[in-house]
Amino acid sequence: MLSEKLLKKLNEQMVVEFYSANVYLQMSAWCNHEGFEGSAKFLRNHAAEEMGHMEKFFDYIQDIDALPIIDAIEKPESEFKDLKHVFETAYKHEKVVTSRIHELVELSLSEKDFGTFNFLQWYVEEQREEEKLFKSILDKINMVGLEGRGLFMVDRKIGSIKDKEIGSIK
Repeated sequence: MLSEKLLKKLNEQMVVEFYSANVYLQMSAWCNHEGFEGSAKFLRNHAAEEMGHMEKFFDYIQDIDALPIIDAIEKPESEFKDLKHVFETAYKHEKVVTSRIHELVELSLSEKDFGTFNFLQWYVEEQREEEKLFKSILDKINMVGLEGRGLFMVDRKIGSIKDKEIGSIK
């Protein structure tokens, strides 16, 4: 049986995933406004992926006969200095999400809730992939700089990343 503490943390993570969707949707809007259509497309798709992550938590909580509670969702940042700042912010955000998932894994193990531990393993791998993806994008931006055709080409390539090409913008 799920403890109240673990249920509270699962609900909190569900809201974090919802917030993540809003973060990426807002980043997409900024990119579109600034003419980075490839990054806008990628981030919009990523926002939808994050909604899927939220829904997985929602469904799991219901599946274990508990009540999902959607709390207030913080307003995401909407101003960015440049494209590099967008992806630095995204990378830092994913690192925070990873640490939260790891805390949930630790709690599920300490409470010997092996069902929840098993459920969270998908997120552990997903977060590894997310961090790798955003680090890879940042590496490419750092290589080409913030001006000229190189940035244009990186933006185009970012726009061509498919959902499960995580980490591969070669």
